[in-house]
Amino acid sequence: MGEIKLKVTGMTCAHCVRAVTKALEGVPGVIKAEVSLQPGAAVIHGEADLQALMAAVTNEGYHAEVQT
Repeated sequence: MGEIKLKVTGMTCAHCVRAVTKALEGVPGVIKAEVSLQPGAAVIHGEADLQALMAAVTNEGYHAEVQT
């Protein structure tokens, strides 16, 4: 099982966290997504396409980039 870390910007509340979590967990191959308001990060467990993950976040109205 792999792990992908994203920096997510634009989240301001718990509702934002739930929306991003639900969107990420809807991507095929994602087993679990852990999203934190502070520091604005998401850790995705599973084997999922990076572009699909980033598109899921963008479709919810937030911005994502790979966290190194």
